[in-house]
Amino acid sequence: MPSKSNPVILLRNLLSDDISIISDWPSYQPCFNELDYALRKRGWLSEYFGKPDTKCYAAEHSGELIGFAILSKTSETEAEFRIALKPDKTGSGYGRIITLMVFNDGFINMKINRIHLIVRKNNLMAIRLYKSIGFAERGKCIKEINGKHTAFLIMDIYYKQYCQKSKVEL
Repeated sequence: MPSKSNPVILLRNLLSDDISIISDWPSYQPCFNELDYALRKRGWLSEYFGKPDTKCYAAEHSGELIGFAILSKTSETEAEFRIALKPDKTGSGYGRIITLMVFNDGFINMKINRIHLIVRKNNLMAIRLYKSIGFAERGKCIKEINGKHTAFLIMDIYYKQYCQKSKVEL
């Protein structure tokens, strides 16, 4: 398990070669199987890789690609966040470290003031993570994912709240 005080994660720009590695990852365990589409053809990387004003990050641990994250500007000072971990890495603490690293880059280097996301209402692990970082619930929505209506929470965090919370978290 990674240490908060000594992250062992290398965050770098996602390369096109990484996409084929990600698409070969095994499927998620049954409780997360609805998230699997994000890793596959016509998933998140097909939608965001190479998109203007979007950064796609690869996360490595000991030379292994263990996850990726996306920060896509939706205005000059706002961006949407997405993250996916290799199926055998969920619940290990890597998601928190990667999220904080991406947010530091977004808030500091990209000059973003607000990061927002949607998260499945039944993804309690992710919701707990986002709330612990300082995200607030702003609403609910339903989207069609792979032909199925899916309930989401809308959440966001502002730079000021992130700084207040991260003094303790980092």
